[in-house]
Amino acid sequence: MPSLMDTYIENREMVQPNQANSLDTVHGGNVMKWMDEIGAMSAMRFAGEACVTARVNEMNFRQPIYVGDTAVIESYVYDTGETSVSVRLRAFRENPRTGEREPTTGSYFVYVAIDDEHEPVPVPELTVDSEEGERRQNAALSTNDR
Repeated sequence: MPSLMDTYIENREMVQPNQANSLDTVHGGNVMKWMDEIGAMSAMRFAGEACVTARVNEMNFRQPIYVGDTAVIESYVYDTGETSVSVRLRAFRENPRTGEREPTTGSYFVYVAIDDEHEPVPVPELTVDSEEGERRQNAALSTNDR
């Protein structure tokens, strides 16, 4: 069975001017798209099936990400249902020169595993077999921005 840490994915996007608004910060829609794509990768890695977005919790944009910054997207599966996969997603602004990072955006997405006929299929049970996995799961289950 896949463990939580098997689903951990971190991806980076260099924020370009064509992804920004008039304030030279990335459009929120771009951040949402990146989060959805990386979240789906975590869900598919876990389920071993294609997964589609079923629900997006509120998106909390706390800080902007500026042109020239690196947007870091962190994703992992923290809970499951019969056919659903719950994924914790966070975005960070990272200085590409120093690696200094601060959180900017957080959300929870739910994906549903589907078969070749686009019908929901069961997903395996999630295992948590490390201290880091336990820490991440507890943080996802107990956070206030769900």
